Amino acid sequence: QVQLVESGGGSVRAGGSLRLSCVVPKYTHTHSSLCMGWFRQAPGKKREGVAAIDSVGSIRYEDHVKGRFSISVSRDNVKDTLYLQMNLLKPEDTGMYYCAAETPIACGSWSGGSLSDYEYDYWGRGIQVTVSS
Repeated sequence: QVQLVESGGGSVRAGGSLRLSCVVPKYTHTHSSLCMGWFRQAPGKKREGVAAIDSVGSIRYEDHVKGRFSISVSRDNVKDTLYLQMNLLKPEDTGMYYCAAETPIACGSWSGGSLSDYEYDYWGRGIQVTVSS
């Protein structure tokens, strides 16, 4: 069972920055390069994709975060770590942020990272990001 643990959330003023991390220990899965993504859910709203990266490194961003957010991944023998660098934060970026992953077997046919939450089978518990004006 793939396990994901997010960290790095918190409260910040508009215009500030935060960096989210999501660690996937290698002992929780035997797959090579996972497809991974960041999603967020604001109160009363549906969960939406923010940024995603596929197994070969192709990246996709939601339009409202382009130029402000940056997704990256590092992989070593012990863990995969997904990052989301968030700059120029706005109050509308407030929400619970979730890390998601899918195995290469399932996501190998994707063309770029997927921002559709239904395509991911593995999820972290989420971490709160609050941006005040």
